[in-house]
Amino acid sequence: MLDTATVQIIKATVPALQLYANDITSHFYPLLFAQHPEVLPYFNQTNQAKGTQPKALANAVIAYGANIDELGNLSAAVSKIVQKHTALGILPHQYDAVGSCLLQAIKAVLGDAATDEVIDAWAKAYGQLANILIAAEESIYTQNEQKTGGWRGEREFILIKRVDESSVITSFYFQPFDDKGLPSFEAGQFLTLVFDDIDGVSVRRNYSLSDAAGKDYLRISVKREPNGVVSNHLHNHILLGDKVKLRAPSGDFTLRKNTKPLILLTGGVGITPAISMLNTEAGSGRDIRFIHAALNSDVHAFKHHVDQLALTHDHIKPLYVYSQPEQYCQPHATGFIDASLIAEQLPADRDVEFYLLGPTGFMKAALAIATSLGIPENQIHYEFFGPTEALSA
Repeated sequence: MLDTATVQIIKATVPALQLYANDITSHFYPLLFAQHPEVLPYFNQTNQAKGTQPKALANAVIAYGANIDELGNLSAAVSKIVQKHTALGILPHQYDAVGSCLLQAIKAVLGDAATDEVIDAWAKAYGQLANILIAAEESIYTQNEQKTGGWRGEREFILIKRVDESSVITSFYFQPFDDKGLPSFEAGQFLTLVFDDIDGVSVRRNYSLSDAAGKDYLRISVKREPNGVVSNHLHNHILLGDKVKLRAPSGDFTLRKNTKPLILLTGGVGITPAISMLNTEAGSGRDIRFIHAALNSDVHAFKHHVDQLALTHDHIKPLYVYSQPEQYCQPHATGFIDASLIAEQLPADRDVEFYLLGPTGFMKAALAIATSLGIPENQIHYEFFGPTEALSA
């Protein structure tokens, strides 16, 4: 526990950090990458360029400082950070590098206002946070290792199958090279792929698992992004029989298993974790509304699969919305999702588990719709790799 004087200094300096948060994180990352280039593979440089990663860090630091004496308020946020870190393989010694550079950045930006007392207080606060995260992460590493078929660190898998799901999305099926089985996982979780050398750069990327657990493979379904380093590498260079290093399934964005109707509202490649949820619940008898928005049928992944499930399961009802349909497309609706369209899929009491997944613009619209329709806040679920405020702005 931090002493009273340290807590007071932290809370007193939060407004200054909030005011200069973007300057501090903009200073921090170049420092970190220059002084510790070995951490570069753990950071998505696309998110760096967009500014989403620095903003997320700034929000996290401010939230931690503001709640320094009530850390229980941050339990959900800490859980997400821990899951992200264990997926990437963050290790205890890396916290020292981050802490050192963060304090340097605070000092550089705040100048004379960052007295020795202020820097010392934030060093203690950071040390407390680091210890909390390190302990939580070690617990997950141990759990992953002790699961039947589980593992710690990186494990070699072989690509056994590729399937084009649409003109832009391909599914990749992996089996473990050591043939020692696979662990169970929760629908909605993701894998981390580790590539030691893509054009001379080591990179790590997260991709949602796109099938139910209990198979003899792990499947991800990846959209080819125009400038996506890993997505293009997968599509262009990973062939049947090739080895790929994977980290164990991670993530706390998971399916709530109960008897409430399940609404899966997805846009574009956001469909991939929803397919895992759909496949997991297909045999449950639970009322499922599978709503997917896409440009047209050319880029609509898994349409045949969902249609076949709906034919054999009366409780699964799909609804497809195309914004730019071709003449041969046969969507249920055209244009964009709106409140009236979604309302028709909901029971009168709005007592559903509502999942929304897709590009940022889509998720902003979907979240606003779900909120306006009176769905309980704790029954609206989404995963967003960026500042959450961006969805409700």
